[in-house]
Amino acid sequence: MQTILTAQQMRLADEHTISQRSISSLTLMEEASRAFVNAFLACEADKKVSIHVFAGQGNNGGDGLAIARLLQAEGYPGLQVSIAAFTGRQSADFSVNLARLKEAGIEPVWITVPGRVPDSSAVVIDALFGSGLNRPLDENYNRLAAQINHMGARVYAVDVPSGLASERPFPGEYNGVRALRTFTFQRPKRSFFLPESAAAQQAFEVLDIGLDERFIESQHSDMVLLEPEDMRSLLRPRKPFSHKGTYGHALLVAGSPATMGAALLAAKGCLNAGAGLTTLAIPASGLTALNTALPEVMALPEAEMANAAGLARFSVLAAGPGLGTDESAAAKVNLLLTTGRPLLLDADALNILADRQWLDRLPCGSVLTPHMKEFDRLFGPATDWNERLENALGQATARKITIVLKNQYTFVVPPGGRAFVNPTGDPAMAQGGMGDVLTGILAALLAQGYAADDACKIGCYIHGAAGMRLASQQFVVSASAVAAEIPAVLKHCLLN
Repeated sequence: MQTILTAQQMRLADEHTISQRSISSLTLMEEASRAFVNAFLACEADKKVSIHVFAGQGNNGGDGLAIARLLQAEGYPGLQVSIAAFTGRQSADFSVNLARLKEAGIEPVWITVPGRVPDSSAVVIDALFGSGLNRPLDENYNRLAAQINHMGARVYAVDVPSGLASERPFPGEYNGVRALRTFTFQRPKRSFFLPESAAAQQAFEVLDIGLDERFIESQHSDMVLLEPEDMRSLLRPRKPFSHKGTYGHALLVAGSPATMGAALLAAKGCLNAGAGLTTLAIPASGLTALNTALPEVMALPEAEMANAAGLARFSVLAAGPGLGTDESAAAKVNLLLTTGRPLLLDADALNILADRQWLDRLPCGSVLTPHMKEFDRLFGPATDWNERLENALGQATARKITIVLKNQYTFVVPPGGRAFVNPTGDPAMAQGGMGDVLTGILAALLAQGYAADDACKIGCYIHGAAGMRLASQQFVVSASAVAAEIPAVLKHCLLN
């Protein structure tokens, strides 16, 4: 796992590394600039390309000047450097790199008022502001950013796109530089995992610049990024002489006559994620579809859903996919709540909780898997995703539940005040049924005895990883295909 730092913590990591390695801040800046250039070379191999570097007068601007000098040394002759000089202040390291730039024969253009900038460059390197930006761009920088965006160039941002706050996006419409790719130093920034960042960058890549990892991981943070190594440590291999009873019995209360597909997708996810036994509580009208599509999955007659005692034999109780929100569906959720056992609730089960104000009845240890609208319906509206995430952190701790807040980067939020960011997934997965499969996967892992937070970390990771594997060869990926890919992904995560 990687600890995600605030801008202040990253500055402390810089200072600690400088002290620990007995180097200067200029040396660290040079190393960061070299890392940027190496990554840039992999993207822009044509050395005849025209490049325009826009630099501020702080340390991010110093990075930009060093990058321009290093690119010239790499054989890129079509370089132009513009310095936004809307204030008179310069950082010390910027001043040194300015002198080095001039020594290399590159004379920058000084922009003192936002005028028309040359728009013929194919590539722009944005080094106006870094992670320390703590307020929206003022009018001058706003106009300059608009001019850069109007150029139609391929924009590469240094550490952070200028105008994007590194921790929490500023209110209102984004008015900063829009980057094709951001090369960020040592750690992704907190805001990169929030949907508002999509206005600022299409992708980001993390560059190792040699900061002290031990120091970074010693910092307290409310955000942690999951890694492949975490799956290897969390997943448990199947043991000799184990049998179906070893791996639990999951009950999925799902489906209605018009939405039986959701129930089948959840069951398929549960089956392929390794539950020893999977049972669907569905209307009788769905039995033919179930027996045809998934003969391995059992059905629970609706008569057996009449009292909580009949549910004691199941290892985990899950509900929601395709369930509906009518009185019959609400009665089923009500029955599950009366068991007093931790529940896994998704989709319509969450809507029932919200509509009937049953949230306070939720047993401790339960898992909720809402998307944005479901979350806001349950816990109240938010002005932005950072506020929504902070609410999830507080609700999970106060209620002693785990919240899986679904997003491109899904947040797994157990009690304790930390959000675990799932890095897997692909836009090719933007189709119906994906959440149903995820619910089934989580039910399978809970049935196998994984703790709620670990089940959610593993489940979200392998769900997204399955989609990514398929998306490498396909434009779109169906939920059924993702469910079918889960066994291979589990094997891969254990062995690699």
